[in-house]
Amino acid sequence: MQSTLEIQTPNVGLAPGVLSKLDEAPVVISLDHIHKTYTMGDVEVHALRGISLEIKKGEFVAIMGASGSGKSTTMNIIGCLDRPTKGHYFLDGEDLSQLSKDQRADIRNKKLGFVFQGFNLLSRTSALENVELPMLYAGVETSERHRRSMAALAAVGLAGREKNHPNQLSGGQQQRVAIARSLVNDPALILADEPTGNLDSRTSVEVMEIFQRLNRERGMTLILVTHEPDIADYADRVVVFKDGKIKSDYRIESPRNAAAELKLLPAVELDDDDDDSETVSDQAVKQKEA
Repeated sequence: MQSTLEIQTPNVGLAPGVLSKLDEAPVVISLDHIHKTYTMGDVEVHALRGISLEIKKGEFVAIMGASGSGKSTTMNIIGCLDRPTKGHYFLDGEDLSQLSKDQRADIRNKKLGFVFQGFNLLSRTSALENVELPMLYAGVETSERHRRSMAALAAVGLAGREKNHPNQLSGGQQQRVAIARSLVNDPALILADEPTGNLDSRTSVEVMEIFQRLNRERGMTLILVTHEPDIADYADRVVVFKDGKIKSDYRIESPRNAAAELKLLPAVELDDDDDDSETVSDQAVKQKEA
């Protein structure tokens, strides 16, 4: 099945050599006949009905589906936030299906990076300190935490913003901090749950440019959950869920090229502080005045 959306913006396809490398790449995620059943009183709700899925190192996969389709449950299992009722989940060849809460938390910190729709930043700490948090839990030394955090913030275009608190940053900048935080422990994969849901159109493209760059330049494995078809078109592969099963699984031959699209968008007028958009504080003041 191929996407029926007509893409008018510049596209870039996967070169045959890239496809060949993906075919030979090791499997990072393997879901083997996964079932998930929730009991609500006397009623059993079957969220997942025996799905099987493999994702290889270096893939950029978008997961789509309507509310109740099973995509969020799948993301929770992959992210070690929940366990399957039946079936096996392998991450880098290790069966994580029956791990305890503490064991799953350890895996999350060491092997997984998360980016959420709501950013999930600590409001009273700086961008640098927010990025350092996963390493603090992992026991990384102070100097190394600082080095990695500075490098991660620079990689997402926030050099010079390290001391800013979340309310001094725009929504797009906050999401960049969240992406930087997801990178610092060198995870096996990054899970992004509706990362553009709270962002405007231009900022969404900027975030997708970062994801594509991480995937193509660093070989980072990315799993993106979205309900927006135009956002899914930035990925290389789309998996669609319906009624707890995988309805379709297909590659996008010519993914949208976020970097090329940004060049065609109107330039952003910068203010005196070189902000690329309003900060959260600015937006709150305007709403109060209105």
